[in-house]
Amino acid sequence: MQVLAIVVSLAVTAVALALVAQAAARIVATVRLGQPVAGRTDRPATRTATMLRETLGHTRMLKWSVVGAAHWFVFVGFGALAGTLVQAYGELFVDGWRLPVIGGWAPYGAFVELVALATLLGVLVLIATRLRQRPSRLGRRSRFAGSTMWQGYYVEWTIVTIALCVLVLRALEAVHDGATGWDAAHPVSGLLVPALDGLGAGTVRDLVLAVATVKVVASMLWFVVIALHTTMGVAWHRFTAFPNIWLKRTPVTTREEGTSSVALGPLEPMRSRGVEIDFEDPGEDDVFGVGRVEDLTWKGLLDVSTCTECGRCQSQCPAWNTQKPLSPKLVVTALRDHAHAKAPYLLAGGDDADPAALARVPEQARAEAERPLVAPGDEGGVIDPDVLWSCTSCGACVEQCPVDIEHVDHIMDMRRYQVLVESAFPNELGGLFRNLERSGNPWGAPAAGRMDWAKGLPFEVPVVGETTESLEGYDYLFWVGCAGAFEDRAKRTTRAVAELLHTAGVRFAVLGSGEGCTGDPARRSGNEFLFQMLAAANVEALDAAGAAEGTGTKIVVTCPHCFTTIGREYPQLGGHYAVVHHTQLLNRLVRERRLVPVQRVEQSITYHDPCFLGRHNQVYEPPRELLGAVPGLELTELQRSRERSFCCGAGGARLWMEETIGTRINLDRVDEALALQPDTVAVACPFCRVMVGDGVTARDADEGTEVLDVAQVLLRSVQPADPVAVGAGHPDAVDGASAGAEGGREG
Repeated sequence: MQVLAIVVSLAVTAVALALVAQAAARIVATVRLGQPVAGRTDRPATRTATMLRETLGHTRMLKWSVVGAAHWFVFVGFGALAGTLVQAYGELFVDGWRLPVIGGWAPYGAFVELVALATLLGVLVLIATRLRQRPSRLGRRSRFAGSTMWQGYYVEWTIVTIALCVLVLRALEAVHDGATGWDAAHPVSGLLVPALDGLGAGTVRDLVLAVATVKVVASMLWFVVIALHTTMGVAWHRFTAFPNIWLKRTPVTTREEGTSSVALGPLEPMRSRGVEIDFEDPGEDDVFGVGRVEDLTWKGLLDVSTCTECGRCQSQCPAWNTQKPLSPKLVVTALRDHAHAKAPYLLAGGDDADPAALARVPEQARAEAERPLVAPGDEGGVIDPDVLWSCTSCGACVEQCPVDIEHVDHIMDMRRYQVLVESAFPNELGGLFRNLERSGNPWGAPAAGRMDWAKGLPFEVPVVGETTESLEGYDYLFWVGCAGAFEDRAKRTTRAVAELLHTAGVRFAVLGSGEGCTGDPARRSGNEFLFQMLAAANVEALDAAGAAEGTGTKIVVTCPHCFTTIGREYPQLGGHYAVVHHTQLLNRLVRERRLVPVQRVEQSITYHDPCFLGRHNQVYEPPRELLGAVPGLELTELQRSRERSFCCGAGGARLWMEETIGTRINLDRVDEALALQPDTVAVACPFCRVMVGDGVTARDADEGTEVLDVAQVLLRSVQPADPVAVGAGHPDAVDGASAGAEGGREG
């Protein structure tokens, strides 16, 4: 029996190692087909710390407490039990063999058993979760909808087999060494010893050989299976997750929340072959966006190869949760399957390959090369246009992904190609682009109306270039934004912020007609050319006004999209500014008692976290602190809040697109809010103000639930100051220490 066990084990091992080495080489070769990308290896110490925190600490996984804890035990077991495989090989050859040095050490034996038990219990929890949430039971409500279920089950039952083998082998080893019952060195397997006591030495040896062979063969067959399926991310992520996390976009550091390690916030500049495109003089062979899978960067190909199909992204996606075709998981797996299927064609030389080389390429790979990346399914497209244009760029997928896949970046890059090269985009975006080009705002309103919001205010709002030459002597430039200037509901927020700043004696001015759209809708819809044009004009205007970082004047915005674009994307064009959201500034003023909420507001209220303020910029506390400072308010949190906030549906330029598939996203969010029966739903974004307001109107026409910006709520409680004493916000009126030590994104 020993000879048979050795022959079988070594044969399976040899085949497994040969196959898995070839498979690993194919994965590396496939990833290397991607385009170069810069900035993925800077700050190695920070990257290493982040990688260790997210892997060893399971920081992302533990947000799902039970499943996260179960997965952590399985993760630990995968590494900690590696020595037991060596032990199994040794026992095939030598009766009673133990690992050198530590093999006979009782604490090590106890550690192995406890880890094996924890791994077994953990994987059983994962199996139960997969069964309870299986698509055949829950349909598209299952986060596993679209996942390759057999792969998950295979991996999990392999782990069950190995963990059981470890414990049974430990029990047999105890009997071999003369144990008759439980002891501290065998805290788990010792429970099996009485059942095995009395077996003859030959029988024990045969059982050891049998169980060791099962353990070795199960382990090696796992390698064979994953080698034959290089797209089996549920297995391969055990090796690819570490580099994928280490190589992600540089983590964002904020002074409010510490460090956010998610790849959100600014979009990456457009690059062709790893070099940033010069839009004033683009090269003739520049590639604009991702039109073929090989246009993805190598990091993008590593991303898609790492997906575990866990479905956390899918479970949080506002599009998927409202019956739209977009699932971030299925986008990633479609790109992965296409990339790996097309790889042999590309490795042979692709379109430039000689006929002899192409003849050796499998027919499936040649057929895959003919598929368009974005096209309807009946045309063979990898990604359907309805999938691509359903994205709101909310970032919920990136926030939840345990292996740091950058879904939003890949979707935006595909949009860029569709707009700039194919001119293929939803009809409504044509009107948006024309309005931005001609009028500098999405509504197509004349620039002369940008100060209409200030009519009727009991004080003058200084306008740079009209009533004041520059920002010298002012604390803040108030960037009103397009919504704040032209959308009626957002204009009320603008007025409220201006009144509060005036009351607090903050010295501020605006640009008036000198403002233009920051370009966020253009960039998120894929029109990078238009974004560059709008952004360049704004950078020039801001610099001319004296708002550049280091001048002593900060920029306050009410729109989180402007917040992101000006503060974190304009540096790509050479514009560096200290930008603060109005909730941060107002919160600072309340802390400093320059604004004092005194009027009681006896209302129940709930707060909706805007995606671009929360997930993209990590600003969660200032709006809540402001609401908490208003006497009489009773704040109740939404079930989906903070980093798990549910999008209003306006981002990704979706505010300007018709929503014809499934349930409207804003109605889903409003239903959640109205279930709390609040008097008021508070927001901190003009886009959210529109979408939530429309949803409340549709769902709650007779109940009178209000939708207000946080600033409007605060204004109701702040005791008005004497306009004469405050001095209309002019720099000569107040000797103001700057209201902002907040800078950047501190609350």
